[in-house]
Amino acid sequence: MNSFSKKLSLNQFVITTELNPPKGTELEPLISKALTLRNHIDAFNLTDSHSARMSMAPIAAAHKLKLNNIEPILQVACRDKNRISLQGDLLAANALGIENILCMTGDNPKAGDHPDAKGVFDIDAVSLINAATRLNSGHDLSDSKLSGSPSFCVGAVVNPSAQDLDAEIARLEQKIDSGAVFFQTQGIYDVKQFQNFMQRIKHTNAKIIAGVMILKSAKMARFFNKNLFGVSIPNQIIKELDSAKNNRQATTKITTKIIQEIKDSCHGIHIMALGWEDLIPQIISESNVKS
Repeated sequence: MNSFSKKLSLNQFVITTELNPPKGTELEPLISKALTLRNHIDAFNLTDSHSARMSMAPIAAAHKLKLNNIEPILQVACRDKNRISLQGDLLAANALGIENILCMTGDNPKAGDHPDAKGVFDIDAVSLINAATRLNSGHDLSDSKLSGSPSFCVGAVVNPSAQDLDAEIARLEQKIDSGAVFFQTQGIYDVKQFQNFMQRIKHTNAKIIAGVMILKSAKMARFFNKNLFGVSIPNQIIKELDSAKNNRQATTKITTKIIQEIKDSCHGIHIMALGWEDLIPQIISESNVKS
């Protein structure tokens, strides 16, 4: 059991962040960021062509992190591959020592930089979670027996700000029934809304790692409100960023305050830094959370 999954099993607070593999072959900047943050972060998400924008497959970056004794979480999206290829990739990841996976359906290719690409979507996130769970048990989705089985710590995503919260909770329950062990959320900005969500799912005992996104400007916040599904940033935060003389200081203060207000309601924090990863140590310290 790796340190991340062990902490989850012991109900210890975890801190994760995410890094985007490059659009090219240069992995050094990603590895350098991870090495700088390794004493603050329990595990690093490696995104799977984030926002449907083509980039290096995350399995390579995850393997490089393992070689540096850094724990990765491999994101696996259903967008680009069928169930045969997805299961094959999971077995390959296991062979490289990768144990933490985050299963998601994936963004529509039309939103990315190859809008004419065909989305595969042979299976969805619930079915992918089930596939990983079946692989763990020694069988594939066709019920064929494996010659050796992996031991994945299976994660999924959930949106506490969903307009149809009943449907979102029902899907979370499906993911738990299929074998999901932990959940990372979209960025949290409305604390009361998040706390209401946590009360609504109390019966599931789901391990929730709450997402917090570092906002670089009021312009970015407005863009996210308009274009990023599942994100709702209150006007008060946008006003704070609008009036800020130093955006880095302002967003550090905003992010820290949100973490302080939600940390006792969840099982961990997932920090989405969007290129400002150097702010993470200060945010963690001032939030008084420790991995």
